[in-house]
Amino acid sequence: MIFDALKLSLFVVCCSTAIVGIAGVAFSYLLAKSSFRGKDLLDAFLTMPLVLPPTVTGYYLIVLLGRRGILGSYIYELTGWSFAFTWEGAVVAAVVVSLPLMIKASRASIESVNTDYETASYTLGKGKLETFLRITLPLARRGIFAGLVLAFARALGEFGATLMIAGNIPGKTQTMPLAIYEAVASGDDHRAQVLAVVLTAVSIAAIYLTNKISRTAFYG
Repeated sequence: MIFDALKLSLFVVCCSTAIVGIAGVAFSYLLAKSSFRGKDLLDAFLTMPLVLPPTVTGYYLIVLLGRRGILGSYIYELTGWSFAFTWEGAVVAAVVVSLPLMIKASRASIESVNTDYETASYTLGKGKLETFLRITLPLARRGIFAGLVLAFARALGEFGATLMIAGNIPGKTQTMPLAIYEAVASGDDHRAQVLAVVLTAVSIAAIYLTNKISRTAFYG
């Protein structure tokens, strides 16, 4: 049971971190380098899961992606499949709750890049994509990596939204936080302690690594 929950948690977290890495950098660059109507609204919408209770976030996911949801109903009618009570639903929950952390960290890092380097690249005839890949991204890499670490740790500890959209099905959707909850509820203190220690160790390592990266980014 412990191994199954750990394996599923790591799988879900790795999938969500990969998605968050791509989406987070894209949104961060858009918010840092572009000016458009509704920018502040988009920023607020993307940040909202950071301040909402996870259960509320999970409820919105059900409303959007559940079998009878706004988008989920169409997906179910076309494919006969739903995000509800699947590991894919757990990945979606992890992405939604961890994306704001990635955006906050990577946006700040992208905004701190000296624009003179980007201007010089444009002057040499390089396009926006090439300039981003060869200039902006390398210079902002420490902040982006710090965001990925935070997103990884947040996704690993996600409970409320996952429970709402994916449920708590052992071997299928039961991640480590859900397994801890079930172990405590059933009186299995040993399993709860083991899972809690693993999560605590990962969280401490993530915080330590993030602080070290942040110091390196600011002080060289």
